Amino acid sequence: MKRCVWLGLVGGLMACGSEQEPKACPGTEGASQLPAVVSAARSEAALTDDGGEDVIIAFRQRVFASAQANTDAFANEVTRAGGQVKQRVPSLNMLSARVSPEVRAALARNPDVVSVSPNRPVYALGMSRPPLPAQAWLGAEPRPPPNTVGSVGEYTDGLKMVRANKVWDFNDDGVLDEGRPSGTGIKVCVIDSGWDNRHPELQAAFIGGKDFISGSANSLALDAQVDSKGNVLLWGGGHGTHTAATIAAQLGGGGRVRLGEDPNGTVGVAPTASLLIARVLNERGTGDTLNVIAALQWCQEQGANIVSLSLGAVSKNDAEELAFNQARANGVLAIAATGNSGAGEVSFPAGYDSVVGVGAVTFSGEWASFSQYGQGINLVAPGVGVLSATIIGGAPYGEVAASGQQFASNPLEFSAVGAYSGRMVDCGLGGSISDCGEAATCDGFVAYVDRGGGILFEEKVRNAIRAGAKAVIIGNHNPDEGTGNFTLNGPSKLWVPTVSVSLESANVLRELMGQEVTLDVAGLDYTLQTGTSMSTPHVAGVAALVWSLNPQQLDAEKVRRALLETARDLGPAEWDPNYGNGLVDAVEAVQHAERQLTPVP
Repeated sequence: MKRCVWLGLVGGLMACGSEQEPKACPGTEGASQLPAVVSAARSEAALTDDGGEDVIIAFRQRVFASAQANTDAFANEVTRAGGQVKQRVPSLNMLSARVSPEVRAALARNPDVVSVSPNRPVYALGMSRPPLPAQAWLGAEPRPPPNTVGSVGEYTDGLKMVRANKVWDFNDDGVLDEGRPSGTGIKVCVIDSGWDNRHPELQAAFIGGKDFISGSANSLALDAQVDSKGNVLLWGGGHGTHTAATIAAQLGGGGRVRLGEDPNGTVGVAPTASLLIARVLNERGTGDTLNVIAALQWCQEQGANIVSLSLGAVSKNDAEELAFNQARANGVLAIAATGNSGAGEVSFPAGYDSVVGVGAVTFSGEWASFSQYGQGINLVAPGVGVLSATIIGGAPYGEVAASGQQFASNPLEFSAVGAYSGRMVDCGLGGSISDCGEAATCDGFVAYVDRGGGILFEEKVRNAIRAGAKAVIIGNHNPDEGTGNFTLNGPSKLWVPTVSVSLESANVLRELMGQEVTLDVAGLDYTLQTGTSMSTPHVAGVAALVWSLNPQQLDAEKVRRALLETARDLGPAEWDPNYGNGLVDAVEAVQHAERQLTPVP
């Protein structure tokens, strides 16, 4: 039997030898196939399998008793023309339909049609790891009152960078200052992937939601797939939970944190603001344009002051732009992420004039290289390694213990959850079952595998599992990367708890081969995420702080000016294509609004 090692990701070589390959342990046969590679490529095509296209049609108001009647009449016209109507938004005179090229051309000639736009996909603009797998029952607790007392350990680097805590806790004692703005009376609508209703950070803020993905009456808009009985089948990526908590996590929330971190968790930029949750992104972080438009309309119907969108698409869309223009005219402040491709143009809706576009910077104030820039960027906020809440138990955390020592580790993306103790066996580069040697048995062991050799991590782990490993440690060979941030490239029920350790730790562990090692991969309730998705809720939270200074006298345009005119320059003076107007500053923005409210003598 030949032994072959893959030496490249795409178009690589296969190095083969003639040595006999040991048999895989019973029950691991399925591990002989690698999981499907998760592609990062995203197409904006809305074509269907039958060659048709999903489009959004905006049409003129005609002489009917109501917007609903107008929409129904126009829907009948689309159907008669050969289109298949899928969704209607009567309040905006819009609907979505599947049409052939011929039907689309005919609609474009219709004098009652304002525009025909692709119902293009939209995507979450975070660069985050998916959570650990979990199941739970939806047990929404009654809404508790917001806490006013917590600890300064909840103040994240992002919170302090935008100086939100200096607005509502000037003396830095972990208690909300009486009479200072903290978001009270302001509704922020988060159009995202939903939220985890179990998380203690968000229960006091949530006032209502709608799920535009499932179309169900479930008002919770959970970041999950649920069945008809409310059982969670699949939790999503935690994207919506993270962005919502950046805005309004409360003081003293208290989820599960890493050892040594504040037990109260984190606090949001506007900890007493109210949250409306509109779920338009599925568990993979994708959605479509019409659901964004419908959610924007729903937010307005619920009385939202601010809409936060950590999502976007590459191209403009006429129907979407019209919807955001109308929202601004209706007094809503929309804030959206510019995107993460590093391109010199921003995503949409951030690129519309009616929307505040937000890019990302590091905690040192440097422009993040992934942050899209150019015309349409208005502000920047922290977006690299931002700490916030995530799906309960969804943040992977690893611990390795051997010979009385604790070693820092990082679970590989898609690692299984669980703990295992056993002998540590050297599996070399993990290019074959035989690399684990005679010390490997099907009774189980902890495999130590070195990074490198041009071998994919999932193949290294697959081979260790087939040799009998019940847990795997990957030793990093790059001293500048610490524990590293690696992936198994896709989910599989066959994966075992798998972590990576730094080069320094790897050198120590190699001296402990044959000794008992314990590896534990568990789930925490907070995680670090990166992307303009994380920057956007910082700005939305600051906007809520400013507006809560006086909800009656301030409005969206005054708050918008306060944000833009007080931002801290981080690049060239005035506006520039990387930083826009600069870093949002809560203290200066609130003072700007206070001056607007002060009568001129």
